[in-house]
Amino acid sequence: MQEPIQKTLPKISTRLAAFAFADVADYTRHMEISTTDTVRRWGHLRDAVLLDEMLAFNGVRRSDAGDALLLEFTSASDAVQWAMSVQNRLGQQDIDTNPMQIRIGVNIDDVIDDDGTVQSDGVVVASRIHQLADPGTVVVTKMVRDIVRGKLPLRFHDLGAPLLKNIDRPVQIFQVSQSAGEILPLRPHADWKTRPTLAVLPFEDRGAKAEERYFGDGITEEIISGVSRSRAMFVMARTSTLKFRGSHENPADIGRSLGVSYILTGAVDRYRNQIRIFAELMDVLRNRAIWAQTYRGDLQDLFAFQDEIASGILAMLEPKVLSTEAEHISARSTDSLDAYKCVLRALAQLYQLDDDSYGEAIALLQRAVALDPNYPQAHAYLAWCMNFFLAEGHSQNPRDDILSMINLSRRAVELDPDDALTLSVRAHVLSLHENSPEDALELFDDALAHNINLPLAWGLSAITYAYLGDGAEARERLLNVWRLAPYDPLNFFFLTAAGLAEFVDGNLDEACRFLKNARRNKPRFMAALRLLAACSALRGRTGEAQQVAQEILQLDPGFSVSKFAIWYPLKSKEALDRLTDGLIRAGLPA
Repeated sequence: MQEPIQKTLPKISTRLAAFAFADVADYTRHMEISTTDTVRRWGHLRDAVLLDEMLAFNGVRRSDAGDALLLEFTSASDAVQWAMSVQNRLGQQDIDTNPMQIRIGVNIDDVIDDDGTVQSDGVVVASRIHQLADPGTVVVTKMVRDIVRGKLPLRFHDLGAPLLKNIDRPVQIFQVSQSAGEILPLRPHADWKTRPTLAVLPFEDRGAKAEERYFGDGITEEIISGVSRSRAMFVMARTSTLKFRGSHENPADIGRSLGVSYILTGAVDRYRNQIRIFAELMDVLRNRAIWAQTYRGDLQDLFAFQDEIASGILAMLEPKVLSTEAEHISARSTDSLDAYKCVLRALAQLYQLDDDSYGEAIALLQRAVALDPNYPQAHAYLAWCMNFFLAEGHSQNPRDDILSMINLSRRAVELDPDDALTLSVRAHVLSLHENSPEDALELFDDALAHNINLPLAWGLSAITYAYLGDGAEARERLLNVWRLAPYDPLNFFFLTAAGLAEFVDGNLDEACRFLKNARRNKPRFMAALRLLAACSALRGRTGEAQQVAQEILQLDPGFSVSKFAIWYPLKSKEALDRLTDGLIRAGLPA
C-alpha cells in the first residue's frame, strides 16, 4: 500500500517592518481625460521615480495594482526618507497643465511572512491613512513619528485620529514636511533679552558637614533640571552659580552680576529626625521677594521629601515669574510690545471671563502670532483663550471659531512637539471641542512625560477622564494639581473638574461642594454654573437650582439644554441624560 504524501507546510515567520503605501491623487479624473496617457504616465512615474528611489533606501516591492504601490522597508527612517525623496523629486519636475501627484502613507508594525506573502494589520493601516494625505504629501502614524523624530530634519503636523475604514482603534496621524533650509529654532522669540532668566543658587545646608551637602545640592539640581524643560524662562547652568555657595552678597547683586532677572535661594536646617527647607524667589529688577515657602519633613523619608519640595517649587516658579513679568509691562502700550510681552498681557486678561477681557486677550494673542508666526506658545495660548470664549458661549460664529482654534492648537504642537503646554492645550481641544477624549489621553501622557510638574497637564487630563466616566482617576489627577499648585489662578477651573468627577460617579453632595467653591472663585464661570444648576435640581434644592439657572441665562440668553447636550462630550449616556435632566429641572429651556 502506497504511503500518503506528506505535505510540507510553508514556513511562517514574524518580523517588524515599515510599509509605505502610495497612489495617484485624482486617478479617476486623469483616466477620464485620457486612459492611455494616464497609464503610460503612471508607469513611467512608478519605475523612474518611486522604484528608482526604493533601491536607494533598501526597499522591497510587495504589490501593486492599478495606481497603487506597496513597498516594505527594514526601518521607519528608510521608509520616511524614501517617501520624502519621492515627493521632492516630483516637486522639482516641470509642471504641466495636468500634473500627476502622489499620496503616501507610512506605518510600522509586526508582519507575518507567509512564504513571501506579507500579512499585517499595519499594511491595512498604511493603505488607509494615505487617503488622508493631500496630493504631493506624506502622512505617518504616531509610532513612525516617534521613531524618526529627532533623527531626520522633518516637522510633523498633527492631523488627529480620524476614523479609518475597518480599523476599530484610534490611529493618530501626522503630516510630514521638510524643514526649510536652515532649521529654525522652535522658539525664535525667546532669546536672552526677552525671556525671563533665573539663577538657582546652591541651597545652603546649614549645620551640615561638607559630605552631607548632598541634600541641598540634590534639590538645586532637581530644580535646575526641571526649569530647563520650561519654555517660559531660561535657567543658568549649575556650574555658573556654584561660586556663590555660602556667599553673603545680596541676592539682587548676585542676580545683576549674573545678568538674570530672578534669583531662587534656599536653606536646609536639620534637627534630630526633622528637616526644614526655606526657599525664596527674588525679583532682581525691583530687589524684592515675590514668593517664599517653608517645607517640613522627616529625615527617614529623605529622598521622597526632596522630590516633593522640588516639584512644589517647580510648579510655583513659572506662574509667579509670568505674573511678575506681566506687572513689569502693564504700563506699556500694546504697540510697544513684542510677541512674548503680548502673551503676558493677554494672560492677565484671560480669566476675567467677560466679553471685553476676551476681546482684549484674543487681540493681543493674535498680535503675538502675527509678530512671531513661529512662536508655539502664542498659538497654544490663543487656542486656549478661544476654548474659553467658545465653551462659555461668547462666540457669534462657533463653527469658524472652532476650526480656527483646532488649527491653532495643531500648529502649536507642530512648532514645538516637546512642550507640555502645547501638548496639553491640543489634547484638551481634541477632548472637548472635537469630542475625542479617548484620543486626547495619549497626548496628555506625552505632556506629562515632558513635564510631570505642570499642573495644567494634570488638571486637563483629569477633565478628560471625567468625560470618559472615570471619576476615580480624575480625582487622583486633581490631587496632583493641588499638591503642586494649591493657589493656582486656574483653581476655579480645577474645582469645576472635581465637581464633574463627582457628578459622573453619582456623588451629588460632593459635586455641589466643589462647584459652589468654584462659583465663589469665579461667579461668571458657565461650566461650573451649568453643573451646579443640575446638581442642585437633582438633589431637590429647587430654589437654589432656579437661581443658578437665572444666572446662566443672564450670561447666555440663548442657552438651551438640547444645544448644550449636542456638543458636551460626556461619553456615559447615563451621566449625560442625568445632566440634561437636572438642567431641565432647574428651569433652563429645553
